[in-house]
Amino acid sequence: MAWTLFTANYYAALEIMAAVVAVLIFISSVDDLFIDLWYWTRRVFRSLTVGRKYAPMTAEQLREKGEQQLAIMVPAWLEYDVIAAMVENMVEVLEYRNYVVFVGTYVNDAKTIEEVERMQKRYKQLHRVEVPHAGPTCKADCLNWVVEAIFAYEEAHGMEFAGIVLHDSEDVLHPLELKFFNYLLPRKDMIQLPVASLEREWYELVAGTYMDEFAESHAKDMVVRESVAGVVPSAGVGTCFSRRALQALVGSTRNKPFNTDSLTEDYDVGNRLGQLGMQAIFGVFPVNFRVARTSWFGGKGKREVLVNMPLSVREFFPDTFRQAYRQKARWVLGIGLQSWEQIAWQGSLAARYLLLRDRKSTVTALVNVFAYLLVVQFLVFHIGILTGWWSVFYPSLFAENSGWRVLIYLNAITLIIRCGHRIYFTTTLYGWEHGLMSVPRMVVSNFVNFMAVARAWRLYLSYLFRGKALAWDKTMHDFPTGGQLLRRRQRLGELLQSWKAVDESMLSRALTEQATTEMPLGQILISNGWLDEDTLAEAIAYQAGLTRARLTKELVMDNAGATPKDFGTRFRAVYLGLDASEKPVLAVATPVSEETMAELVEIFGTEPQQRIVRESELAIALRLLRGVDDSFSKLERGVAGVPLLGDMLVEQGLLKRNVFEGAMQNYRPERHGRVGDYLVDQGILLREVIERVVDQQRLMHAELARVELPE
Repeated sequence: MAWTLFTANYYAALEIMAAVVAVLIFISSVDDLFIDLWYWTRRVFRSLTVGRKYAPMTAEQLREKGEQQLAIMVPAWLEYDVIAAMVENMVEVLEYRNYVVFVGTYVNDAKTIEEVERMQKRYKQLHRVEVPHAGPTCKADCLNWVVEAIFAYEEAHGMEFAGIVLHDSEDVLHPLELKFFNYLLPRKDMIQLPVASLEREWYELVAGTYMDEFAESHAKDMVVRESVAGVVPSAGVGTCFSRRALQALVGSTRNKPFNTDSLTEDYDVGNRLGQLGMQAIFGVFPVNFRVARTSWFGGKGKREVLVNMPLSVREFFPDTFRQAYRQKARWVLGIGLQSWEQIAWQGSLAARYLLLRDRKSTVTALVNVFAYLLVVQFLVFHIGILTGWWSVFYPSLFAENSGWRVLIYLNAITLIIRCGHRIYFTTTLYGWEHGLMSVPRMVVSNFVNFMAVARAWRLYLSYLFRGKALAWDKTMHDFPTGGQLLRRRQRLGELLQSWKAVDESMLSRALTEQATTEMPLGQILISNGWLDEDTLAEAIAYQAGLTRARLTKELVMDNAGATPKDFGTRFRAVYLGLDASEKPVLAVATPVSEETMAELVEIFGTEPQQRIVRESELAIALRLLRGVDDSFSKLERGVAGVPLLGDMLVEQGLLKRNVFEGAMQNYRPERHGRVGDYLVDQGILLREVIERVVDQQRLMHAELARVELPE
């Protein structure tokens, strides 16, 4: 009897909790329905009025406007594994020339500093900004130092940037992005582009939730926000600030444009610009994206498709449950809790409504999962009724024709509407397969959001009652590979020009000289002092999709006995041992030909990995292997080495590169002696020519020996 009474009371308590949950869900659903109705009403109205009256803006219109000077700022803390790929992809794809990139790094982040400085050798429009204290602090702090460096750059160069663009180190940009910002500046003070997740596989459920959520929120909710209140929160990426906006922000908060007390400085800055009366816009401009899409059915594998979607910033979001809820906890802390404390309820009635909408997730995310738990328990009791092991309960709140039963039906209808919207917006960007997957991913998203809100409340309450500081929770990033980027290839000259390593006149003169001498373009640019070896090596590595390497005396000598003595001279390569996958690694100045690679495969039994080094490094390494005194110590201090005899002969136009390389295939040092003697014996060159160039080498060696190394 006691057990029967307990279960009856327990079931009655479940119904009361279900009623409370149903009311909360209904209130939230009404809010969502209002956004839906506003969006569709606005969309239909504009299609019947603006859409008929004005022709849509075109890419040609963007390209016609003269380029203003723009700055791009990228904060970087422990981004050494993605920052180089992000910068090189950005420079390659952008249809814009008049811009400068500022990357902020911390003094205690040596790996990221090294990668940024390596990119600086490629791209003359890239500048590293050093945050003078140890990290991590917060993104806002890093950005404030970058903004200070941008203003200093303006003063030093006697110019002003029309706009400053904010990006993260994992962002993939569209070619027209800066053209779009340039078109709207200086009329608009803040321009926010949509953000979209790069496409994931169907089984990556956590990462897939970002695809669904951003597809809907940045196609619908952000548009409604701008329309309802004229306030657009920055997404932290793909945001362009006019110079006027940044100056206003600097003047409003202790001479720092970004709020270091907020974990979501992007959300904060958008609201502050709205309070300052700045004009913000959420930019929706349809463009075409080339994407690599996997066929789920039909066995066609990956295929390249052209997708028409709004101009947006794309990136990979976290793909594990823990990474996702920790990242979202930071968003909830900044948007839902800190903003309540710092921004309060300022602004118009519409602005306050949107603040309330942003903050409701601090409750509804908990309610949603609590509703799942209630449903599971009701199912257990229902099974008990069907099987006869439980039948005693009080009159139900949810009896037929009761108001509570109607409320449940209404909530079910709004859930169907929510699913329909999620399917529609996800299908628009990613295809119907992902559209269908978005429904089960809504359940995954609810549990991620539950954990995020629970963590956010725990951290915030510790801050309020125990004084524990709210720390910046770093999210590790991924950057797409070459296949996912669908990278286009450029000739060496075009590549160097796009990097601003050489200008048009230099390249034109070098190409003219190449036509008469048949020397490699890079060597002509270096010999004329128009290019440095580091930049050339970076360009060669980038073109071939290979990794750079640095040679040292120790590295060369540690592997000296593993290959025949003539190996380096024959193949213009230095053996560097085995990599982690037990494959041989070779240092080369240029990628080897297919014929040479076939020979190398015969020698090693597998295709070796190539690493690109500077010509001077390779020359010193080959001399070192022949027992000649090396100059690595001076090379490391920035003193150029002496070129090899063959390189000097080619550079001076005395010998064609293909003739020299062909002769070296049969050269054996133990049988033929010195390279110069071998070329004379083969009738390729006269001895007088060889002796003249050897004399030049001796003079260069003597000059190098007199160079004093800096302390």
